[in-house]
Amino acid sequence: MKPAQNLTRFLHLPLFRGVLPLHLKQVPLEITAGITFAALAIPEVMGYTKIAGMPLVTGIYTILLPMVAFAIFGSSRHLAVGADSATAAIIAGGLLTIAVPKSPQYVAYASMIALLAAILLLLSGLLQLGFLADFLSHTILIGFLTGVGIQISISQLNGMLGIPSESLGTPMQIASLLGNLYLINIPTLLVSLSVIGIIILSRRVSSKAPGALLAIIGAIAASWVLDLSSYGIATLGMVPGGLPRLSFPQVPLSDIPKVFNLSVACFIVILAQSIATSRAYAIKFSDALIEDLDLVGLGLANVAAGMSGTFVVNGSPTKTEMVRNAGGYTQLTQLTAVFIVLIVLMFLTKPFAYLPTAVLSSVVFLIGLRLVDTRGMSALHRQRPVEFAVALITSVTVITIGVEQGIEVAIVLSIIAHLRHSYRPLDLLLVLNDSGGIRTVPLTEGQQAVKGLLIYRFGSDLYFANESRFTEEVVSLARNANSLKWFCISATNIGDIDFTASDTLKNVYTQLEKQGIILVLSDVVQPVMNELDKDGIKKLIGKEHIFESAQDVIEAYKSLS
Repeated sequence: MKPAQNLTRFLHLPLFRGVLPLHLKQVPLEITAGITFAALAIPEVMGYTKIAGMPLVTGIYTILLPMVAFAIFGSSRHLAVGADSATAAIIAGGLLTIAVPKSPQYVAYASMIALLAAILLLLSGLLQLGFLADFLSHTILIGFLTGVGIQISISQLNGMLGIPSESLGTPMQIASLLGNLYLINIPTLLVSLSVIGIIILSRRVSSKAPGALLAIIGAIAASWVLDLSSYGIATLGMVPGGLPRLSFPQVPLSDIPKVFNLSVACFIVILAQSIATSRAYAIKFSDALIEDLDLVGLGLANVAAGMSGTFVVNGSPTKTEMVRNAGGYTQLTQLTAVFIVLIVLMFLTKPFAYLPTAVLSSVVFLIGLRLVDTRGMSALHRQRPVEFAVALITSVTVITIGVEQGIEVAIVLSIIAHLRHSYRPLDLLLVLNDSGGIRTVPLTEGQQAVKGLLIYRFGSDLYFANESRFTEEVVSLARNANSLKWFCISATNIGDIDFTASDTLKNVYTQLEKQGIILVLSDVVQPVMNELDKDGIKKLIGKEHIFESAQDVIEAYKSLS
């Protein structure tokens, strides 16, 4: 389909696909969820703003017009758009050498990055390039986000201890911190420990408890009553309120190349992270999803960000999970949160002047720790040593050299990994011929081997780039089959299964189980069987449902009929 035809197609799609249809009885629940989400999201984006080196109020702007833009033009009912730690770290890592953080020039560069990323996202949506998200593997993202998390957490230690900090790389930051420990401000340290304690305690009480918000409100009140600044505790000072001014960022044309590579890095993270998140929630709630339309929605959200004086926005996994935990199921939750943000910007920014900067450092420190995927890295080390090495290289690059370079390494490693696999295999169905033997037919025929049994042969190794197609084909075949009882995956051509695909098989098993369909395997080679056993899939499916051949599956099924 030509780009012009794609543009016409998108322009004729109905708006608010993430909101409609909406049942009236659902509205009060969505509004309540939106209020809860705003209470959680505001302190979080303030932390991301600190990571990005932007003025505090610009972080709140990221959950204003950009969130509205995606709610109107995107297709996902669940994806929450706003500031994100990974893209914030990319911006800071690249702009620190170009402009002074929080300065008007710095803000202009950050807004231009958002606009350039928006152009890339819009082009990707119009050219139907959503599939590119498949080429940055889950393994690479684990390593990348772990590295970002470690880098972010280390960068906040100076602020938590009240030690003057310099804009240095992570290794130099550690050396500087260790050399200046004698400068620790004890009152600042006590504030930091109090904030961390409140947030951790609130999480243990309830995952829905707005611990960061409680810590911020408590710190503001304590600062105002006790005059914490007199104890050497730094505070934010005046935070401007009101709505953002719409304008085009004033960046000289000659400086565009300086920030374009940062826009590409942000685009890659947005593409991989947002699509993966929207896919996961669409499958979870059995919702329709148009990935390319989501890219258009994300592109327009970043246009709104760039024109309203803030920085890149992303489809955030953490915010999306916040919405789910709060009880939200459509973009009406996000629109309600936008209304709450409007109230905050119009009437409630003055108290932020009393907020100790150590509070935000502590909030950001915990955000960084949440990004460190110890469980994922441990699983990779135990189950896929080679993939663990790839993830580790990515993490170390991010920590020692920089986030932007980490993205470059991640891309190269993903391409290398992809070259080891076949992305678009020839997948077929196995059916009985007239003589009782087995023949193959195209998937489009949807033909069952015998009534109630469908045998699906996947034509390649199962790995991160083709697991999405595998899932879509299995779910589609099962949904369209009549009176299906067994779904057999013939693994004749599957000689390897990676970490991501292992999780995919578990997801497919769950999806079929919900439909009352039993997942069966056949023709599994021993190396793959070893991986299935190690990953717990063999036990999940049951050895009684794993057969030597497709013919054995047919005979076993007939014996039960």
